[in-house]
Amino acid sequence: MSTPAHTDERPADTGEEPPDTGAATARDDAPRDGREDHGEERHRLTAVQGLAALSLDAMASVAYGPESIVLVLAAAGAHGLGCTLPVTLAIAALLAVLVASYRQVIAAFPDGGGSYAVAKRHLGRRTSLVTAASLVLDYVLNVAVSVTAGVAALTSAFPALHADRLWICLGVLALVTAVNLRGIAESAKAFTVPTAVFVGSILTVIVVGLFRDAPASTEAAAGHASALSSDATSVGALLLLKAFAAGCSALTGVEAVANAVPSFRAPRARRAQRTEVALGALLGAMLIGLSVLIGRFHLQPVEGVTVLAQLADASLGHNWAFYVVQFATVVLLALAANTSFGGLPVLMSLLARDNYLPHVFALKADRQVHRHGVLALAAVSALLLVLSGGDVNTLVPLFAIGVFVGFTICQVGMVRHWRGERSAGWRGKALLNGFGALLTGVSAVVVTATKFTEGAWLIVLALPLMVLAFETVHRAYGRIGDRLELGRVPEPPRRCHSVVVVPVSSLSRLTSKALTAAVSLGDEVVAVTVTGPDAEGRRAAESLRRDWELWNPGVDLVELPAATRALGRPIVDYVRELADRHPDNRITVLIPEVEPARLWQRSLQNQRGAVVAHAVRRDTDAVICRLRFRVDARRG
Repeated sequence: MSTPAHTDERPADTGEEPPDTGAATARDDAPRDGREDHGEERHRLTAVQGLAALSLDAMASVAYGPESIVLVLAAAGAHGLGCTLPVTLAIAALLAVLVASYRQVIAAFPDGGGSYAVAKRHLGRRTSLVTAASLVLDYVLNVAVSVTAGVAALTSAFPALHADRLWICLGVLALVTAVNLRGIAESAKAFTVPTAVFVGSILTVIVVGLFRDAPASTEAAAGHASALSSDATSVGALLLLKAFAAGCSALTGVEAVANAVPSFRAPRARRAQRTEVALGALLGAMLIGLSVLIGRFHLQPVEGVTVLAQLADASLGHNWAFYVVQFATVVLLALAANTSFGGLPVLMSLLARDNYLPHVFALKADRQVHRHGVLALAAVSALLLVLSGGDVNTLVPLFAIGVFVGFTICQVGMVRHWRGERSAGWRGKALLNGFGALLTGVSAVVVTATKFTEGAWLIVLALPLMVLAFETVHRAYGRIGDRLELGRVPEPPRRCHSVVVVPVSSLSRLTSKALTAAVSLGDEVVAVTVTGPDAEGRRAAESLRRDWELWNPGVDLVELPAATRALGRPIVDYVRELADRHPDNRITVLIPEVEPARLWQRSLQNQRGAVVAHAVRRDTDAVICRLRFRVDARRG
């Protein structure tokens, strides 16, 4: 059966830019009356739920942060490993500064947005795009790092899987992607249990280990080659800086609470601040505790077994408790990767709304999923996994660069915020944020310089290229908006003489349906057929002409000779000729097509309609209609 012709629409992208809603409200904590508001509050986060839902990135960094420090210091042998605790204490001090700084960000920006909101208001559009680019890199690398770290924990428990770690990484990524494409979103309550199990496991490892004078077991590391250098005897300042910069990857995710202040229950800002402090305290305690155990057990890094697995083995023994720690680590890292699939597509939709990314990223599928953002994140993450070979230590240094760029920009923006506001105690607040900007800026420079030849150049190149891409897309939408005269009152609609062109190749029921639709749509209808240059093409045209005259549908048939067997070019030339002769006419090309009953039967079609539609769309301003003639399978 036939269906009404439907227009093959051009992209509906516009250059219209919505009003900026980034300004913070004066009273985000003020309670509002009404049952609807009370119902909404029930679905917002408490401080405990916020800690579980928003701390995954930070908590997961415990699995690879200390290991990054140890691997760098191992270059100096046992002397280097003795500096693990001092380096960790320096990182914990930076963590304390960041937590204090982001408490101020929460107070100043209760509408959320974190680094992007601060940069957009106080440092200008271009700087906010740098922040957005660093956040995009952060989200992408978080997926790759979390997946590889989780698989590393798994292969530490089951060494036989180590050779297949890349395929396991890709399998985990495919599973997480499939889950997010189906729109299965985990609630904060669902995050609470695995987060609590992981934190409890790590704290148990630390507490039990502090009461041991010697490792309970070294079975996990047995038979694995040591990564400790045997000929180094001194520890230089550059090595300590490299260890500090590498270990700063453990600070990823500290900003997550500031990004999601509106998700908390009232009083939102105070709950978010308490969550930020609790996150900093837990993360700092775990980092320091694990570094103490590294020194206490004289742990040496080995290939194929994570530092966290060795600590669990040394503290708890190679028993069921060891496997609980490993599985808890795997689950938490998988959930940490999943948070990027919730965050990056939303960020990309906001950038698309502001015309910095293609508008397709702002679209949602039936399950309220930003499908294109999810697929883009999965594709780039898979590429990173392949390039790194599934090795977490290759990716971690790259992770830190984007994170610290965002940290630094946010702190600089907050200094300008306090200078502009000049409220009570503004100098102390500005000094705190300025000190944080100095520390994170130095860390970003150090990690970039020390890891430049090991892959950091990729991030240095990617950041400006992403900003350039944002600007290019924005200018393109601006030109589209000017061409469409957005924001102006358009001229009133007027009726034009309508000409409908119908390509035909033979007489059939499909031809009849197409002409019926055409005479219903237009004032004038013309059927056209393309005549091939060979004898076969001329015979087919003559046969169609005779049949057409016998049928006599009341519509002229125009033969379009073709120099080659190309189908689209003669029709395009004819449409252009019509447009040149009558510029005020509205020309529509109606393309009849068969809609098969089975999906696989589409491969049996010659795709003539698609070829014609593509050519007409590319080279003319004609409206394209594609008439679907549905073949009912029940009628054979």
